[in-house]
Amino acid sequence: MRPLQARMDHWSFLFGQIAIYSFLVLLVTGVFLTFFYDPDLTQVVYQGSYLPLRDVPVSRAFASSLEISFDVRGGLLMRQAHHWATLVFVAAVCLHLLRMFFTGAFRRPRGLNWLIWIGLLVLGMAAGVTGGILPDDMLSSGSLSLIQGITQSIPFIGTTVTGWLFGDEAPGTQIVPIFYWLHVIVLPIIMAELFVARRWLLRRHGHSHYPGAVHVPPLASLALFFFTAAMLTLLGTVAQINPIWQYGPARPGTIGAGAVPDWYMGFLDGAIRIMPAWEPVVGGHPVTLSVLIPALVVPGAFFTVLAAYPLLERRFTRDEKLHHTLDRPREAAVRTALGAAGMTFYGLLWAAAANDQIAHTFDVSLFAVTWFFRIAVIAGPVLAFELTRRLCMGLRGQEREELAHGVETGTIRRSPGGGYTEVTVAVREQAGIGGTPVA
Repeated sequence: MRPLQARMDHWSFLFGQIAIYSFLVLLVTGVFLTFFYDPDLTQVVYQGSYLPLRDVPVSRAFASSLEISFDVRGGLLMRQAHHWATLVFVAAVCLHLLRMFFTGAFRRPRGLNWLIWIGLLVLGMAAGVTGGILPDDMLSSGSLSLIQGITQSIPFIGTTVTGWLFGDEAPGTQIVPIFYWLHVIVLPIIMAELFVARRWLLRRHGHSHYPGAVHVPPLASLALFFFTAAMLTLLGTVAQINPIWQYGPARPGTIGAGAVPDWYMGFLDGAIRIMPAWEPVVGGHPVTLSVLIPALVVPGAFFTVLAAYPLLERRFTRDEKLHHTLDRPREAAVRTALGAAGMTFYGLLWAAAANDQIAHTFDVSLFAVTWFFRIAVIAGPVLAFELTRRLCMGLRGQEREELAHGVETGTIRRSPGGGYTEVTVAVREQAGIGGTPVA
């Protein structure tokens, strides 16, 4: 028998739809931009409409990006809407994964659906990084320097991998064409296939739902699509983002002050900033642990554990049942506490990417701020885990107390003997959101 097809008209279900609709906006705007962008690092003298850079040597990639911004009708709108759609897409995928994690939507039979969304997150981040390289501006130069350092830190094969990407010299002339084809062909096709697979799994297993789920009419989903597209267009119109003409063309070994990556890559920047400068010599070769651990080991381990979590929970809880009804976070205290610990770990690394800005703003030592984050990324998740677990247990205990003694109404009655008692109302488990007891 196929599972229930209805689902709850609940705000937490909107994140997945917003991710899909943002991806559609990315496809439309990306197709437009490909007609005018030139992925070529050959140097030319800029003769376009932006006067401050007139007669400055730039790459064809940078010149075509300026042409899109100033000379193509609607080009700047498309560039900015495309960039905003990337940020919203990754944010929506992250929020959707959090909703799935805290409600247990990854349990059987939806383990593969969980992996699809993990894959979409990783691919969305990769698409953002590769797309950010294409304008060949100063921010692109900083990102390329970071990518070069990360690849060179890989033991034994780092130099070879760097040669495959950059050629004989960095930044070389082949890295932008490689990232271009990854960005416009390979990554979008894989992501589209994952969305198709997700849709097939959804038709096969049905929606997960809260108790008392109601059907959402298709028109509501269509309205959300138009709203998402309209908001991204509005952001592209009034909210400036990535003004490459202000950054200037890429210059190897040079980066602007205060340059930071897009928000979803902030954790990587923060991890590198607070990692101690460890560089031991192994077998006569130096190993740059100060880059290898924060840039490859920590993210790799984090996403591996995240992808494997459904199997790990099933193994430890020995729960092999099929689950179509979602949990409330308090009903799975350990899982919720682990989620809070993971969010704390990610958030602290993300905040550490601004350690210099924090030190400057609050007039404190950069050394002290860095050490604070070094300690916090270890102690913070542990503290968040324990506090969240105790909070969930307390909420469950409060519910059990209400079930046993009733809900306090605030009404006080005086007995004939002169005593005072508060009136309570008996509660029963009723099919509400998450099975919340209601009077």
